[in-house]
Amino acid sequence: MKKRTSLKPPALGTRLQRAFRYAAEKHAGQTRKQSAVPYLSHLMAVTSLVLEGGGDEDMAIAALLHDVVEDCGGMPRLREIRRRFGARVAKMVEGCTDSFSDPKLEWAARKDEYLQRLKQEDGETRLVSASDKLHNVRTVLADYRQDGESIWKRFNGGREGTLWYYRALSDEFQRRKTNRITRELAIAVAELEKAAGVKSGGVAEDEAGR
Repeated sequence: MKKRTSLKPPALGTRLQRAFRYAAEKHAGQTRKQSAVPYLSHLMAVTSLVLEGGGDEDMAIAALLHDVVEDCGGMPRLREIRRRFGARVAKMVEGCTDSFSDPKLEWAARKDEYLQRLKQEDGETRLVSASDKLHNVRTVLADYRQDGESIWKRFNGGREGTLWYYRALSDEFQRRKTNRITRELAIAVAELEKAAGVKSGGVAEDEAGR
């Protein structure tokens, strides 16, 4: 990711507007897990975080489109993104995608594979990915505070798998030089673990003294 050295904002133009319309069209009718919240709200939130974290227009476009390959068509969709929005955007979207096939790999294998791939991604792809995970964790935490343990039924990984995955992601993002987004992700994951009765690092409270 190119670090901005001034307070001059990134140029945001018609490409971003086209990407928004594209995302809205492809994700039309989709909602967040077991809710009536339009999925587009997540894409908008991730885009906001990317821009707040210093991202430019290409990175904002990748944020809007980061789930379109996985959820709306696989590799043909990635080729379409490359054609419409350029190779740089397509590379970031590819780097944020944990499954290109239908049916998908088993959940744990898919997440472990993504964690390994994430180690090799460039800084700008990692910022988009971290922004995605940050919004997800904040949403999970808010839902947990409202609905309690019942929320884990929404996730393929269940309680233990979901908590493990976000801890593993946070640790990976902390492995390189941190930034505004990765620091906020670490805080959010720790808050989720605390709320769920898990010591920071993924150890259950009742196991800590063993």
